[in-house]
Formats: sequence, structure tokens, C-alpha cells
Amino acid sequence: MVDNKPLLIRISEEDNVEIVVNENGLKAGTKIKDDIIVKEDIPQAHKVALKDFEEGDEIIRYGNVIGYAAKRIEKGSWINQYNVTLPSSPKLDKLEFATNLKELPTLEGYTFKGYRNSDGSVGTKNLLGIFSCVQCAEGVLNRAIKKIEEELLPQYPNVDGVVPINHNYGCGVAINSPNAKIPIRTLKNISENPNFGEVIVVSLGCEKLEADRLFKGMDKNVIVLQEEAGFEEMLETIVSRAKEALEILNRRQREICPASELVVGMQCGGSDAFSGITANPAVGYAADLLVRTGATVIFAEVSEVRDGLHLLAPRIVNQELGEKLKEEIAWYDNYLDLGSVDRDANPTPGNKQGGLANIVEKSLGSIQKAGTSPIVDILSPGEKVKKKGLVFAATPASDFVCGTLQLAAGITLQVFTTGRGTTYGLAMAPVIKVSSRTVLKDKWQDLIDIDAGRIATGEVDIKEVGKEIFEYILAVASGEKKTWADKWQIENRLCLFNPAPIT
Repeated sequence: MVDNKPLLIRISEEDNVEIVVNENGLKAGTKIKDDIIVKEDIPQAHKVALKDFEEGDEIIRYGNVIGYAAKRIEKGSWINQYNVTLPSSPKLDKLEFATNLKELPTLEGYTFKGYRNSDGSVGTKNLLGIFSCVQCAEGVLNRAIKKIEEELLPQYPNVDGVVPINHNYGCGVAINSPNAKIPIRTLKNISENPNFGEVIVVSLGCEKLEADRLFKGMDKNVIVLQEEAGFEEMLETIVSRAKEALEILNRRQREICPASELVVGMQCGGSDAFSGITANPAVGYAADLLVRTGATVIFAEVSEVRDGLHLLAPRIVNQELGEKLKEEIAWYDNYLDLGSVDRDANPTPGNKQGGLANIVEKSLGSIQKAGTSPIVDILSPGEKVKKKGLVFAATPASDFVCGTLQLAAGITLQVFTTGRGTTYGLAMAPVIKVSSRTVLKDKWQDLIDIDAGRIATGEVDIKEVGKEIFEYILAVASGEKKTWADKWQIENRLCLFNPAPIT
């Protein structure tokens, strides 16, 4: 890319700002149009004013108001978090549903090689999960995992790994609180993720979250540590049960399955102002392709769609589902209010350094991941997916809380976009990283799987990168390609969402 020629992007004709593409930004005095001279140094991904703004004037990006001028801003000036005031969020009672349902043509003939389970679900990995009912069991379980990985796993080449389902729940909590249903169903549904071919349950024996409560009526392989004669017997029992499970898993083989069996999560983290121009729209295009094959696509993060609800509501398939969306958003609004937290607390310092002035601008870019398909279902946090198509999961935006809840929903693969960069990874599902900027891909060659920054420089378009992501999803789901996160075994811990009291 030639960096001395001004390169800027405007999404909509209505926009009165443009985004700086040049890697080194634009220097004061740079002429970008006949009547616009840059007034000050403006970094890459940040906004330049295309007009003179008086205090209170609307600042428009994506064809939507992202804020109001906090003071007079001259044409050619840098627009950022310090000179933009926040607009009001969309009113829930003003939302209109099912007014823009786009029927996309079906795509047939696409397949992947997955592991078919007895319940009909299909995994992209062949994993042994070892579930702890309470954090107290984690220390022993982790020692057992280490022994299994070192002594047993090399003997079973068809097994992708053994994953501890550890968490900070199970005791010392108000287990019967109404909101306790969220962490409880999250844990139960995580244990049933299709990527687990076999699951062993480890209980301490006196915790509130008893195995029977979680798995009542289900045939689960349960080990109770308090019934074992000391540490060495605990370890040996877990390892011997694991050996039996690994024998079963090692006999499994991938088989050709229709792409409609995929459940793919879409998420973003370390976002910047390019995310909504390059990576997220490309992922949205891939999401549409997946939906057209009959697959399930889950997008999430309440606080990162809250200010774009007026754009999503028309795609909700009916009024009844629209009411469910309103209930989930209202619950989360109240949750934030109880903590005296403003919705604009979401953007991080890195988001703002990357050109995102506030949560409104971030939201309008974030929802690009959802493509254009109709939204067929709304999930409460921790709920399991029930329908094929595009689904919204009402989760927090925190990366690992959202990731944990998407795993509970049943994703077997995740696509994760980033502008600033993140070392995020999940043990339970492959994570495909998509960068919004080419400079990030160049810097992190061994962490980023796909570079969407080429869209900003005009080398490729959104459709080309979207198709590339779609094809990469099928290859990773089939075990034919390995993501960088899986190659380096970057596996962060689960992070439960628990709004219930801790006693």
C-alpha cells in the first residue's frame, strides 16, 4: 500500500465523516479533497470531519447517528471520543419487528467431515470432557488431566484431546436464587456440547451443585472424590475411567455430513474502527452463506447490539420472538442499572485507540457479523440452540463470558474478528481469527488465520473474503486445516456468567 497518498473510507453517502486507512495516519496539512485540509495529525482507523460541525450537530457513520458534536469541530479535524457526546439508545417499545425479512436462496451440496453423535448432533472435534461439579475438585482434576495427557493420550491418535470443564461455581452460592438458573444451565449445556464424544463427571461429594441435580435421569459416568481413599486413589480412578472413555473415542471416525449440521459462533474482541468495515461484514457474508446451507449461526453480546437494535428488529421473524428480544434486552438494561453502569462502559481503551468513539459506533460495526439473514430465535444466556438459521444469544460482551455461553448454546466452531489483536482461544472448539487490518496480520503471522484488511485497501471485496472464511470454516470443521489457536494450544479457561448472589 502506498502510504503517502490519502486513503479514506466512507460507508454511506449520508456519512459526514471518513475513516483513515493509511497505516501511518494522515499528517496535518494533508489535502484529502479540494476543500478539505487535515487540521491535525489523525491516526489510522480514526475519523476525519467532512464538514464544519456546530455544537450538537449529528455525527453520522454507517448512515446512522453515532453521536453529537460536543463543541464546534472544523472540517478536516479529528473526531474522537473527546469531542463526541452519546446519543440515546433505541427505545424498546418503539422497535418494529418482521418488516425486513430477506429470503436468501438455498445453497446445496456443501459438506464437512464431522463426528456424528448418538443424539444426532455433529462435532468438529473428538474430545473427552471431564466435568467438575465444583471448583473444589479442580486441583485434583488438573493433576489427573496432566497424567492422562502425558501417559494415555499418545496411545489414542484419533482423539483430539482431553478437556477439563472447570469453573468457579458449585458451592458457596445461592443455588436456589432465580438467577442461579443461568450458571446451572450453562454448565449442563456445556457438558452436552457436540464436540464431546465422552464426558466424565467429577464431584467432591458435598457441594450444592450435585451431579444428580445437573444430570438427573441421564446416564453419566460420575466419580465422587470423598468416596475415594486419598489422593492417589482419586487420581487412579479418574485416569482409569478416562482410559475406558479414550478406548471408545479412538474408534470414532469422521464422516461426511451436510453443512447444515454446523453450529458456528460469531464473535469479536479487540475491535477497532476497521472491524465494521472489513472483518465483520466479511464474516456476515460468510454467516449468510452458512445459513443458506441450512447451518446454524449464533451471534451474541447484548451491549454490542443494544444501540443497533433498530437495524436488527426488522429481521426478527415474528412479533412473539420480538417480545422475547425485548425481554432479554430489558433484563440486561436492568442488570447494568443495578450496578450503576452506563452502557458506554463497554468500549475498552484499546477500542478507543483503534478509532471507536463510543458504544454506538462499536455496536453499528459489531452487528455487521450477523449478515442479512432473518433472525429465527433468541436465546437466554446459557440456553442451548433449538433452531437452524441465524440466532441471537443474549450474552454479555466480555470475550470469555460470551465464548463460554456460546459453547453452552452448542457451537462447534467459532469465528473471531479482531482489529487490535487478541490471543483468545477455546479448548472445546476451533477459533478462526480474522483481522480487520493487514498490518495486524503482518505482525501476527502465526496468530491470525485470515486477513480482511485487504478490503480496506481495495485488493479484494467483502464477498471474496466472506467466501474465503466460509471455505475455511468447512476445512477446519473437517480437520483438514488447523487454526493457529489450535496449533499453539491457546486454551483459556471457561468464564461463567453468574448474576446470582454468592453466599
